[in-house]
Amino acid sequence: MLRSFRFENHRSFRDEAELVLLPVFADESRGRRAPVPVAAIFGANAAGKSNVLDGLRFMGEAVEDSYRAWSPRDGVPRKPFRLGTSSVREPSTYVVEIEVGSVRFTYGFVVDDETVLEEWVYSYPKGKRRRLFERSGTDIEFGESLGLVRGKVNLLAELLRPNALFLSLVAQVRQDELAVLKPVYDWFTGDGLTWSSPSRPRTGRDLRVLEQRLVAFLGDSPKRATVMESFIRAADVGIEKIVVEQPAPRPRVDPEGRSIVLENPRFKLRHVGAELFDLWDESDGTLSWLTMLPGVLAVLDSGGLLVIDEIDSSLHPNLTVLLIKQFRSQVTNPQGAQLLFTTHDASLLGTSFGEEILGRDQVWFVEKGADGASSLYPLSDFRPRAGGENRERRYLAGSYGAVPLVDETLLPPAVEG
Repeated sequence: MLRSFRFENHRSFRDEAELVLLPVFADESRGRRAPVPVAAIFGANAAGKSNVLDGLRFMGEAVEDSYRAWSPRDGVPRKPFRLGTSSVREPSTYVVEIEVGSVRFTYGFVVDDETVLEEWVYSYPKGKRRRLFERSGTDIEFGESLGLVRGKVNLLAELLRPNALFLSLVAQVRQDELAVLKPVYDWFTGDGLTWSSPSRPRTGRDLRVLEQRLVAFLGDSPKRATVMESFIRAADVGIEKIVVEQPAPRPRVDPEGRSIVLENPRFKLRHVGAELFDLWDESDGTLSWLTMLPGVLAVLDSGGLLVIDEIDSSLHPNLTVLLIKQFRSQVTNPQGAQLLFTTHDASLLGTSFGEEILGRDQVWFVEKGADGASSLYPLSDFRPRAGGENRERRYLAGSYGAVPLVDETLLPPAVEG
């Protein structure tokens, strides 16, 4: 689970910003300090809300790719704030606090255009901080747990490039003695962090990729098919059943003799009272929903964080509410999965059937100042009362900021005739 994400000097964020997913208000059903299951980021167009997610994405890419894929000649592919000459030269910082199993970790690094300036990992197995390693430039100091294999880690440190993360290097060697660092790496690259998009497929190739992904997700699991069917029926798109067709192998003669060609399975959908439909026959809204479902269902099943940028770009608000409810319910989310998304949809600040859609400590705003720098702040700063105010109306009226200041006087006059 993600407890917090802190970053500085990334894209439109010049100054330090921190997204904290620890509850501000008591939730007895989940425990006082359990991270919230949902966090929504609101803001005007171009305010920078997507850059919060982009900072987390960059951090994950650096963990996975910096040693394996970054060229030693190209430095660090960061994206600092560019509207001030001093910020371009200043370093960028990225820090997460996560829970893996029952253990809390803090991992972070500081980079400039050329090198990794700092990097560190701490764990808190019994609530007390334990240093795993601290890095300054290419000099690394190891804590007691890694000190037992000091010869091996020192050898690894000698292989470290100035523009690569030590955590990224460790993942390539897979030494059993370094397994204490594995949960942090796996959180970024495995089930801990999942990215999804509600955007519909736009080309035939996109549809083929989606079909393969859906078939791979379902595999041979009747349970997964049943759960996916329930989500599809809940979306009221007129579909009642999923069918994965397994084409019969067909013979083919080639220069080396007779061989068997296996065609890819086909993902089809049965509409109410109708024949089977291919993905190519489905509406944009249905395809957007199907694009998201594998990531949603996988995270709800195993836990982890699902991140979606502009969740309302292709989904009806009712479907967004449906997703939020799945993550907020302990019945449908027993593994403590989390949903983090950006949105323009102010209706999500309201209620659904008399219940608030988002909790008071699950709402964040991004606003861009006159100097072009973005800032991130929570709804809880305004001390909202539980059920005592119309948050949607207050947000649209500008009480919380993070809305566009529309000036119709700047439009050209209407042309007559």
